Amino acid sequence: MNRQSSILGQRAVVIGGSIAGLLTARILTNYFERVTILERDCFPKQPEPRKGIPQCKQLHILLTKGREITEEVFPGLQDELLAKGAATVDMIGDVEWLNPFGWGYRFPSGFMALSFSRYILDWLIYHRLLEIDCIDFLEQTYVTELLKSEDGKGVAGVKIKQRNQTGEKIESNLSADLVVDASGYGSSAPQWLKSLGYETPEETRITTGMGYASRLYEIPSNFQENWKGIYIQAAPPERTSMGVLYPIENNHWIVGICDTYPNQPSKDENAFLEVLKQLPSPIIYNTVKNAKAITPIEIYHPPGNRLRHYEKLTHQPERFIVLGDAVCSFTPIYGQGMTVAALGAMTLNDCLENIVKKRSNLSGLTKIFQKRLAKINANPWIAATSQDAKYPSVKGLVTSPSIAEKFIGWYMNQVIRLTTTANYSQTTLALTEVFHMLKSAGTLFKPDIAVQILKKILGNNSQYSPNQKSSS
Repeated sequence: MNRQSSILGQRAVVIGGSIAGLLTARILTNYFERVTILERDCFPKQPEPRKGIPQCKQLHILLTKGREITEEVFPGLQDELLAKGAATVDMIGDVEWLNPFGWGYRFPSGFMALSFSRYILDWLIYHRLLEIDCIDFLEQTYVTELLKSEDGKGVAGVKIKQRNQTGEKIESNLSADLVVDASGYGSSAPQWLKSLGYETPEETRITTGMGYASRLYEIPSNFQENWKGIYIQAAPPERTSMGVLYPIENNHWIVGICDTYPNQPSKDENAFLEVLKQLPSPIIYNTVKNAKAITPIEIYHPPGNRLRHYEKLTHQPERFIVLGDAVCSFTPIYGQGMTVAALGAMTLNDCLENIVKKRSNLSGLTKIFQKRLAKINANPWIAATSQDAKYPSVKGLVTSPSIAEKFIGWYMNQVIRLTTTANYSQTTLALTEVFHMLKSAGTLFKPDIAVQILKKILGNNSQYSPNQKSSS
């Protein structure tokens, strides 16, 4: 199908230059004559942190499913990441993982992931979009309200304010056949909807008061360990702290710690090292205590899990949709955010492709898309919030876990226990595939894994000691 035969409108507007916004913009070029991206911030001229991504200096994980989607949308992107120095890591064979039940058994799995600074990915995607003639970027621009269509049933564009070279804010209207809000956690969509006379979405928030601290170290020339990364997992409610060390570009390690309120990370170097030292194993501390620090300690306090239920709205304006963190955001520790955003962008592509095939129009898109997006968000939301519910500092839970939820939590613990012994490598691989969103969580409940768990229990060998590795 050629591009002209799939065109659904003259212009689509994307609010926000996040990963969700950039991926969505590329997809929309298949269906609209022009795509305009509105961004409050300024995009950098080279790969570097920017104000619009306050979390970019922390450790990021692009799950394998997310990497597959970005590669589908931008063929060759993985090679560009490697060219920028992204490190390749076997997620089982190269990573020392201390979970609440012991050290994960390592073996060469071939399950490879890329490790790199977040802003490199953003910049590479932005650079790709710059090469597409039908995409416009309006920087230092923000939306103040939605424009109602003449028939009153939908959105016809946005009212924007843009800062010019003298610093003056210029207000104007920008018409559009479709408006996509990908403006992240700070989205004002509920207020925009209210001003048009629509109800605002219900909102669920579950937070733990997590704080993150990260810094970069130079990998010493004499480093000779047989691992590349370390993950010391938290074990709430008893222990809420965690630590990570992963290789990234430029022969650097990114080292991070995380804890919940009231144990907030500090920029003080001695305090940072002391937290690493006090983890159940001092392996990260012993690895970096004499390494050269490249950056200051960077602190980030994410807002936590928030889900806005746009799919439940009785009435929604046509030609306006919301996706990414503007709908569903997670505690970053689980690494789901970018991948879920990518899944949302692909869901929009499926909806638009279906409209083209039916030779239909955009009427009804909003309702269909928001319901489909809600289904995409459901499993990662449960995965994140069920774990956060274990932290003593959790806020926002309105009901106690049901018997079924308690059983699932217990069962998942038994799966993780199996990863600590050599006999269950296939279970470890299956768990990794679920974590990277390549398979559903239902995979872990199949008979072969359930039987392994039952045999362990009946064999009275289900207790594990987290044997600490005293040095690197």
